[in-house]
Amino acid sequence: MRQIRAVLIEDETMFRQLILLTLGKVQDLQIVGEFGLGKPGLEFCLREKPDLLVVDLMLPDMNGIEIAREVRRAVPEMKILVITAHPSERLPADLMALGVNGYVDKTEPIEYVLSAVETVRSGGMFFASRVRAKGGSAASLASPRAPLPAPLTERELEIARLVAAGQMSKEIASQLNLSVRTVEKHRANIMEKVGVREVASLTRWCIQAGLVDT
Repeated sequence: MRQIRAVLIEDETMFRQLILLTLGKVQDLQIVGEFGLGKPGLEFCLREKPDLLVVDLMLPDMNGIEIAREVRRAVPEMKILVITAHPSERLPADLMALGVNGYVDKTEPIEYVLSAVETVRSGGMFFASRVRAKGGSAASLASPRAPLPAPLTERELEIARLVAAGQMSKEIASQLNLSVRTVEKHRANIMEKVGVREVASLTRWCIQAGLVDT
């Protein structure tokens, strides 16, 4: 596997050092930049175009989503892994729609970062977090994904939600003003990317990813 160049943007010094030590265990990974603030980290990424960006969601000067959005627009091939201490039910879906490749909650074991990097570098998606479920207990919101050829597009996310909500292709086509054939093609692409073969499995995946409510 070829060497990948990575950049870390994390404002908490101790946690940044912990992640650096963890990333040091990844074979053929070189840290080419580490930053405590978002703006210089973003400028470095846009200039040097590393293979992987690991970025905290909440930074003193910028939001990690803003950084991810700028990176995705300017350097679409760069892999992006978001880390945060402030997970929410909507966050995974928002990040997926943005094209982020992975997301790890800081309350999860640090080994999750290793798994996330390995999954993301191989073309997969990794979403792992614990949020407060509606019943009051903490529940795992998402889990490691099988390798995907690419993140879902906004249209694919929209159709995936409707399929998971129980709508048939004809209903989806009418609602989105598309042909049934186009909807069927999108469904096939979605299932191929997610790695499932039936609607029930796609529905479970959507629930895990926070795209639909249970």
